[in-house]
Amino acid sequence: MLERIPRYLVPFEPKRVPHRFADVLIIGGGLAGLRAALAVPANLSVLVVTKGALQQSNSNYAQGGIAGVLDPEDRFEDHIADTLTAGCELCDMAVVEMVVREAPARINELIEWGTNFDQVSGVLALGREGGHSHHRIVHALGDATGKEVMRAVIDRVCGLPNVETWENAFTLDLLTHDGQCRGALVAAAAGNVCVWAKQTILCTGGSGQIYRETTNPDVATGDGLAIAFRAGAEMRDMEFIQFHPTVLYIAGSSRSLITEAMRGEGARLVDRHGHAFMLDYDPRGDLAPRDVVSRAIVTQMERTRTPNVFLDLTHLEPAFVRARFPGIATTCAEFGLDIAVDWIPVRPGAHYLVGGVTVDLEGRTSVPGLWAAGECTSSGLHGANRLASNSLLEGLVYGAHAGHGAATLAAKKDDDLRAMPIANLPAEDGGGETLNLSDIRNSLKSLMGRYAGVRRERQELVDAAETIDRWCGYVLARQFSDTEGWELQNMLTVSRLVVASALEREETRGVHYRTDFPERDDAHWKRRIAFRRSG
Repeated sequence: MLERIPRYLVPFEPKRVPHRFADVLIIGGGLAGLRAALAVPANLSVLVVTKGALQQSNSNYAQGGIAGVLDPEDRFEDHIADTLTAGCELCDMAVVEMVVREAPARINELIEWGTNFDQVSGVLALGREGGHSHHRIVHALGDATGKEVMRAVIDRVCGLPNVETWENAFTLDLLTHDGQCRGALVAAAAGNVCVWAKQTILCTGGSGQIYRETTNPDVATGDGLAIAFRAGAEMRDMEFIQFHPTVLYIAGSSRSLITEAMRGEGARLVDRHGHAFMLDYDPRGDLAPRDVVSRAIVTQMERTRTPNVFLDLTHLEPAFVRARFPGIATTCAEFGLDIAVDWIPVRPGAHYLVGGVTVDLEGRTSVPGLWAAGECTSSGLHGANRLASNSLLEGLVYGAHAGHGAATLAAKKDDDLRAMPIANLPAEDGGGETLNLSDIRNSLKSLMGRYAGVRRERQELVDAAETIDRWCGYVLARQFSDTEGWELQNMLTVSRLVVASALEREETRGVHYRTDFPERDDAHWKRRIAFRRSG
């Protein structure tokens, strides 16, 4: 089915649509995208296109913080070792070394740009999260690090005269000609626009919305992954979906992330009977890596026949708890919970896509002219499981590298203000009965949660693949004219990639857990799984 996915979602005639030209086009307005924009010199034009508002990215919702060796008692070697351990021997050592050693400089950049990280007596307050051997997590506003970081970065980007931002603009597809990326087709307020760019950087975030339970905002439908795949880019490690173990589970509430920093500060996971169960599963207890904790929670929910477990902070100082986690305290208070007194109901939810578009050390993809950074990529930093608070760090480092690399190449190219003869072969319009898109979308999200969630098994994955193929057969054949249809087509494409990868990897490694292959198999599977549209 993968090879039959259409090249373009909509028909367009380059001679009949408006055109826009830029030196560097950045698709995505999260931390990686804006950091890339900041790396482009002032003499080059930059256009940032984002599907929603700048404040709607996954980066904005990050709670925990950014990891970096800032304590004199900490060492780069320890941060590297922790990252490698979490990644289950699939990390790229050169990438891990580069990102970890750049961390202090990237964090200090944010401070110079006005980010107000939490401090104690004038010194950065450093937290600790699961999988880390030291306190090395900088955070802001207690549990709203992403919001504060994005505030500072957005303010800085908006002050640059060479950077223009298009908000609420949906990128339909990348434009390719002679095997190179030449820009993108964008559905803007006034209609479809061909944006031609000397270099294009993809920073579109993750795909959590393919699951019913997720911490990701509504915009995280995997659009960048799908458009990269349709353009022929290599996709890698798509089976590795990290589920955050503690997502707020209250009827009527959004599935808010309950930061791992809570357990770093001493919170305990308990079941309905008050039993602190994590030591039953791992000697690291509540500070075990996320994949271990997520599987333990799912198993404990089955044993106790309940839809969730609880986070217990009642043994901690109430004033400290409320001051350290003000955002979570406010959210829970709306549902009558006092986090210092009451147990917080939680369960795992899709949180982070470890895999994505394959990139090298500088952020180059397999398609010339196309770069990528952040969650939409497979850089090799995370291996089979992302270490907590390494994601914002990756966005900073790779955003800077991709922005610099793209700008360097763009500066060497002469202005060429003309449209390319694009081979536009869109899907045929299926016509016929109007589809209930929301019903298909909800069915897909439930299917992915059941068959490609925290635990996977061959027959269930085969069933999922067959069902998704059936949906693709009539959904991808349609031509839609709005975001709802395009998002569904992208979600189906990304879901099919996830299922294909999960079905192929017949072992358990990191966040990929096969109940029919419960052991890690280094002899056969200590390698990457990659796909391209050609098959």
